[in-house]
Amino acid sequence: MSDKKLPTKVFVIEVDVKQNKNLRTPLARLQEAVSLTKAINLNVVGSQIVSLREVKSATLLGSGNIENLLEQFKLLDVELVLIDCSLTPIQQRNLEKAWQLKVIDRTALILEIFGERAHTKEGRLQVELAHLTYQRSRLVRSWTHLERQRGGAGFLGGPGETQIEIDRRIIDDKLVRIKKELEHVKQTRALQRKSRKKVPFPIVSLVGYTNAGKSTLFNYLTKADVFAQDLLFATLDPTMRQLELPSGKKVILSDTVGFISELPTELVAAFRATLEEVLEADLILHVRDCSHEDSDAQKADVEGVLKDLGLDDLVAKGVAEVLNKTDLLDEEEKKALSRLTSYKELVWPISAKNGDGIEELLNFIDKALSVNQRKYTIRLPYSDGKTLASLYEKGAVLSVKDEDDYIELEVSLSEKDFSRIKIE
Repeated sequence: MSDKKLPTKVFVIEVDVKQNKNLRTPLARLQEAVSLTKAINLNVVGSQIVSLREVKSATLLGSGNIENLLEQFKLLDVELVLIDCSLTPIQQRNLEKAWQLKVIDRTALILEIFGERAHTKEGRLQVELAHLTYQRSRLVRSWTHLERQRGGAGFLGGPGETQIEIDRRIIDDKLVRIKKELEHVKQTRALQRKSRKKVPFPIVSLVGYTNAGKSTLFNYLTKADVFAQDLLFATLDPTMRQLELPSGKKVILSDTVGFISELPTELVAAFRATLEEVLEADLILHVRDCSHEDSDAQKADVEGVLKDLGLDDLVAKGVAEVLNKTDLLDEEEKKALSRLTSYKELVWPISAKNGDGIEELLNFIDKALSVNQRKYTIRLPYSDGKTLASLYEKGAVLSVKDEDDYIELEVSLSEKDFSRIKIE
């Protein structure tokens, strides 16, 4: 008999508060919550939408709902309850007491997923920072173990210091340490970005809702082997690879963390450094799952995050959209999508799985990166072969004139590309 521990049995609850307006249906939100739960290999044994006229400040749910759910938990031998919203510490404690089960909310679940997925040093530090920030918010005096008085002049606390003050100070010390480490990592990343600016390659960044297929597209284009599965948050750590466009121009393609609705505020702050790659991009491609019923709502969530990053102007002008997963559409849906893209600009239907539409997408990237080009007259010594090669690789050389010790070129380049090429 195997000693391997079986996955924890989880029951997922979607709360539908009548007065709350949401772009998604309660069923769609429940399905996403179940997918999130499965993303860390938990065993979902049951799920339910609970409609509420009002939220109870002490327990979130009414007493009738709490009792009915308890009966289901007993029948299904539930070990953990996920409630797909943000719970206050009081609500969490009271529900755990009523059901005699561990209860977690959406924030805690997403933190667990991020903790499992992060692999780089920065990713792990940011997850730890978010975890501690969340834990600190759970330190309330209603927790029994935090109500005890600590006597004497202990090492951590003075006379009469409460356990909650000790716990909070331990967390605060850890937060200070992690923030210092993160600052060091950020400085390293800033230096890396600075060095990348010296390389004459534009940056194309893939953004999108989690599980939209960004990593699958990234792998298809760059022949990389980034982890890509039909899982929410399959990718957390930013990945960059070189990509050659049809014109021969080379770019750096960046794969970023997937966005999600109601992302915990702790993570929005913690992963800002990861998303800073987007701010450096010459071109942003919004990868969407066009087969998903909530594709429009997901688009709104992604644009909301881009605005939070300070890219309001870009969102207002319109971000180039890559409508992925066309292979999952039926014939009628494909015809409807074709009619949409025939009159809508900056929309590119593709299948990153089978390659449909990839050639057209690459041609668009090529053209988009050439739009804001200017003509420059540049004189170089014959010995500067490196810069000469960069000009040919990065821009369009329109004319060449030989002089005694110099070569004079007329080159079409974007201002960003021109700034990346160091010309003596």
